[in-house]
Amino acid sequence: MRSGILMLVFTLILTGCGQQQAGEPAQAPGQRWYTSVQVERGAPLFRQNCAVCHGNEAQGLAQDWKQPLPDGNYPPPPLNGSAHAWHHPLRVLQRTIQHGGAPVGGQMPAFGEKLTEEEQLAIIAWFQDKWSDEIYALWYERSGLDR
Repeated sequence: MRSGILMLVFTLILTGCGQQQAGEPAQAPGQRWYTSVQVERGAPLFRQNCAVCHGNEAQGLAQDWKQPLPDGNYPPPPLNGSAHAWHHPLRVLQRTIQHGGAPVGGQMPAFGEKLTEEEQLAIIAWFQDKWSDEIYALWYERSGLDR
């Protein structure tokens, strides 16, 4: 009996009680890197900081985000999995939030001074949660977690 309890304790220590930590890669197919707490936290952050350009549900606001506007700039793309955000690894998505679009010729403002790293990851978790399992799997296979 005593050895069974010790074995259980040892197993729980080795597995970390099966809980995934924020930002760690998913261990099983179909799992995502983020937690439901991050998604919940990301919703109001997205609406406060991103929705004005990307839409309340990350759907984008332009009829065609691939067509330049009269000023030559492209409109903000949807982030709900229907545009190109899923082509970028997590570190690029976060860097874009931190530094904005200026480094690549875009108009998106930088949020690095306004949002903490945890808040940035929560925003990404929120919009990635809108991605279909198929899109998420494609993103993951393309080095989505390559930070």
